[in-house]
Amino acid sequence: MIKPLILFSLALMPAAAFAQSADLEATCKIVAKNFFLSDSLAIGAIQSFPELKPPGVRMAYSTRQGTSPAEMTDTFECEFDKPDKPHNLAKFCVSTTCYTANESDADRKRRFEEMRVLLQRAEK
Repeated sequence: MIKPLILFSLALMPAAAFAQSADLEATCKIVAKNFFLSDSLAIGAIQSFPELKPPGVRMAYSTRQGTSPAEMTDTFECEFDKPDKPHNLAKFCVSTTCYTANESDADRKRRFEEMRVLLQRAEK
């Protein structure tokens, strides 16, 4: 009786690693596509963290079509104020450059506001 219970418990352990949020991931893809002005952005590996404060997503991408996921080295990250819709964008980063509402650089702040407005429109 104990052996089946242990095996069952072990079988469930990997499932916890997959507790990602497809909803957050889709929202971050929208932000990335809007930022790059492209409907055909190639997306590779995606990790989402709905349980963190703030919840977020990190994904590999390429602006070149046909790029294999293994060749994608650029990252796009999104942070939101909550894991549920409507997702309010709190921050996003393209590789090492981040964009926030509190940004001191006027151009970066403008890009952040543009992405936030486009996301609000998409989620209506």
